[in-house]
Amino acid sequence: MPTELEDLVEFLHHGNSQIRQVAVETLLPYSKTEPAIFKANQLSPVKDLKLLVKDYAPIAKNVLTTLINISGDRDVLGLVANDNAFLESLLLRITNVKEPNANEIAMLLANMAKSDSIERLLTLKRDVPLGLSASKIAIDQLMDCYVKGAEGSWNPKADFDYLAYLFADLAKFPSGASYLTTIQPYDSVHPLSKLLPFTTPPSSLPRRLGAATVLKNVSFSVSSHPTLLSPPLSILPYILLPLASGADSYSESETDQMLEELQYLEPDKKREPNTSILVTHLETLLLLTTTRGERERLREAGCYFVVRELHLAVENEGVREGCDRLVQVLMRDEEGEEHTGQSKGAPVSALVTERDGGSERGMMVTQADSEDEDEQIVEIF
Repeated sequence: MPTELEDLVEFLHHGNSQIRQVAVETLLPYSKTEPAIFKANQLSPVKDLKLLVKDYAPIAKNVLTTLINISGDRDVLGLVANDNAFLESLLLRITNVKEPNANEIAMLLANMAKSDSIERLLTLKRDVPLGLSASKIAIDQLMDCYVKGAEGSWNPKADFDYLAYLFADLAKFPSGASYLTTIQPYDSVHPLSKLLPFTTPPSSLPRRLGAATVLKNVSFSVSSHPTLLSPPLSILPYILLPLASGADSYSESETDQMLEELQYLEPDKKREPNTSILVTHLETLLLLTTTRGERERLREAGCYFVVRELHLAVENEGVREGCDRLVQVLMRDEEGEEHTGQSKGAPVSALVTERDGGSERGMMVTQADSEDEDEQIVEIF
């Protein structure tokens, strides 16, 4: 480890703000290339960085970015995620309408969600931020930031997009899935319903990927399926629409069988371009075929037709494998059903041959296609 860097780290707690600023700016690139320097002296530099989040805005911005970049380390993650005072400091700032670094705080919270300790956001009570939320619960306040951020109606300097990844990780906990699918008393709304509008463009990639992952994670709970598939949530259109394109070809009888939201799409309606999101939605649909009643519901909604067109249009191995698995379930004969002799059980690759003649057709936020969205760490510079 270069001695110069060891010396420079010591200036993070210097009394002169100009020296602190130079130290933070100089060290920032090394948060990606030499992250070990921040673990010296039993993580003393990380402790300094946590305090500097409260510093002047330019210093705090670089500090937050540094913490984002090094929070993939388990020791660093534990130190920041388990600190109640530090968490409150972040919450105080991200809910402040004038906070200039709210997006960086959202990214850091998303990374902190890789620690199970962040589950406490679901029950953590704090002062109500006037004008933002009527709830004392931290997660409600963050959800309200997220919703208002999409319209720019809270903090004009923040869109809060990366909170989507925080919600996705919280949805992995049974308590998180329950929160998202339960009407909250402060606004009489299911929190999940606030995420559903962000499953399609023009919503940003973090919002679309986050919403898709939330839907997948809450669908692991079979007991929640009736709630998910029924009004007022009715999540099927929000899963199928990203899979569909206005250029897809359906017969009139197929169109009549499909959900109303998917009938006669505008010709310029584009399919979700991110293959990781497509795969995630296919996995969610597969989770929603656990019972015979659910399988029948997906069949009646024309799910197979959408998946067929997706398989024809997208040349991606993961997407096509996901289509195959789902069709194997949707097209198979149910127990007690007389075999029809038709194409139930045939893989999509065989079924679509009749249509195309057998021809083949953050979190590093810039690498969503190549990384597991459930384990991404946001890293920026």
